Parts: sequence; C-alpha cells; structure tokens
Amino acid sequence: MRHPDDELPEGTAKVKAVQAMFDAIAPRYDLLNRILTFGMDVGWRRRTVAALALPQGGLVLDLACGTGDFCRELQAGGLRAVGVDNSAGMLAAAKTTAPLVLADAMFLPVPSGAADGITCGFALRNVADLGAFFAECARVIRPGGRVGLLEVAEPRFKPAKVVHGLYFRKVVPVIGGLLSDRAAYRYLPASTAYLPEPDQMMAMLRAAGFPDAQRKLVGMGAAQLIVGTRE
Repeated sequence: MRHPDDELPEGTAKVKAVQAMFDAIAPRYDLLNRILTFGMDVGWRRRTVAALALPQGGLVLDLACGTGDFCRELQAGGLRAVGVDNSAGMLAAAKTTAPLVLADAMFLPVPSGAADGITCGFALRNVADLGAFFAECARVIRPGGRVGLLEVAEPRFKPAKVVHGLYFRKVVPVIGGLLSDRAAYRYLPASTAYLPEPDQMMAMLRAAGFPDAQRKLVGMGAAQLIVGTRE
C-alpha cells in the first residue's frame, strides 16, 4: 500500500507530526470529510454506533474524536459520549456538547473498566503502537463492553481497487490541497502503510481481549468497520 516516495515518521516523531498536521487542518476537516467520502462517512458512523448495541445511557469514549462527529452520533443514539484527542486544534474546532479531553489515546486518564464502549474513526493508522492501543482499549472497557472502530480499507474487487487507489492517492491530495493542506492530504492516503494486513490486525485485537472481533467492509470496500466485545 505504501508509495515509494512516501517517507513516514515513526515513534515519537510520528506522534508529533500527526498532532501538528491535525492542528493545521482542523478548520476544514469536516468539510473535506464530507466531500472526499461523498457524505458516506456520516452513515458509516451511524452504522458503527448501532453495531455497538449498548444499552441507553452507556458511557462511550470516542478516541481521536477530532471535531466531534462520532460524539454527536453517540449522543443521538442515547449514549453518553466523551471525546478524547491529542490535537488541541481539533478540540478547539469541535462542534459537540460532549465533554472533551486533551489526551493521548495510548495513555487514557480513565480508570480500568470505567467505559461501556469505545469508538474511533479513521485513526488506527495514526497511533504510535497499534497493539498497545488495543490493549489500552481493553483496559478501560468493562467486561461485556464493546469497541467500534472505523478505518480506511481497499476494495476486494480488482477494478474497484484500481479506481479507489487512483482516487485515494491522486485525487484526494489535489482536493485537499485546494481546500486545506496538500501535504496533509498526501500523508493521509500514504499512512495506510502503517496498517497491518486485515487478518493480522484482527488477530491483534482478539489477543488484546476482544475474542469475537469481526471486520466488515463498508462503502463498497473503501472503509472497514471493526467491532468486538470485551471478554
């Protein structure tokens, strides 16, 4: 998935680079999401909230909450949402009534077993250590709680995969450059290189404490929805 010209940061450098990038693109982040996904991202979040299947009033942490899209959907679903992000710029641009916390999702300021669920939208590839992230999710979710994760994906059907690749790597940076920051919207497609292969990623999540974790492609394969129950 990685472009040969892409040089992606690792470790602490990655965390700092991602934080600075999201601070910079926060003002038009929602607009670009709607345009680049043709508005489908709204439905993907609603589907994720429904897939959590949590009781009304349950506490759900939305990690890498950005401007609060997931928080709003969680509240609309009758759940209590708390947004967590390490980008002050994103939190400043947030449009939600949910409480917001400036923190690293790898080190949540939350007691063990305190949350009924966790959501995270399009940020798995931005954490410093995906296995450690899954372990932190397992720590803060109570037994029987649920996790719902959205991330980009590639279609399985070869013609669709080719079209998607051209759009994601060629068109997205152009539109992002016109409306926001070209370098950021070139990084976002390139950052899929951080993601393990699907089978490996699911094995990591199951090993972290979500043995029934399942993955489904949505948006004709452009995104993936991952759900699981804390054992």
